Amino acid sequence: MTRILLVEDDDYLASALVLALERKKYLVDLAKTGAQALESIFSDRYDAVLLDLGLPVIDGIEILDELRKSNEELPVIIITARDRVEDKIKGLDKGASDYLVKPFDFGELEARLRAALRKSNFKNSTQMKFASLSLDTNNGQLKLANESMELTPKEVVVLKTLMTRAGKVVSKRQLMDQIPDWLIESSENAVEIVVHRLRKKLEASEVNINTVRGFGYILELRQQ
Repeated sequence: MTRILLVEDDDYLASALVLALERKKYLVDLAKTGAQALESIFSDRYDAVLLDLGLPVIDGIEILDELRKSNEELPVIIITARDRVEDKIKGLDKGASDYLVKPFDFGELEARLRAALRKSNFKNSTQMKFASLSLDTNNGQLKLANESMELTPKEVVVLKTLMTRAGKVVSKRQLMDQIPDWLIESSENAVEIVVHRLRKKLEASEVNINTVRGFGYILELRQQ
């Protein structure tokens, strides 16, 4: 699932955007202050950031500055009431992928988000890594240290989602949302079967998929 960080201090707009994005199957985290935004950016992995400029204490431009020092590729779309040409130029020069002035139509925001994600996915490697695991999401090949194995398309999707949120709980619903035909099958059983197969394939590694009862699954290092 595509993971978005929304940085917005207006409660009404933030709630509306979170709801609209989740309906489009995005996974959304919300930060209402600059400090929260920086903590989220540097502790989690996101596919894109929607960034308001007028934030308390730490301005959105400062956040963009800090982000670009360590991550040149992460798409950042500025969403702001600042409509002066000078502000737009400054935001884009600082490394924003796009600049959208409030009030805006959600359809336009989503179109710009899709475009930014397409550019990012085109640039980014298909390799994902966690501990000794290396997953090629393009061809479904999983490497454990020096051993290679092929994964099924559903195994790739589940493992990719878990690796994206390594160390954090991922619910069955979040996994089911990745593959539409699981909504037709006995969905939770289908997820459990795929997770069981992945566990068997990860047995030789130091990584395991643990069950958090009542919540979902978490990819983490095995306890010694």
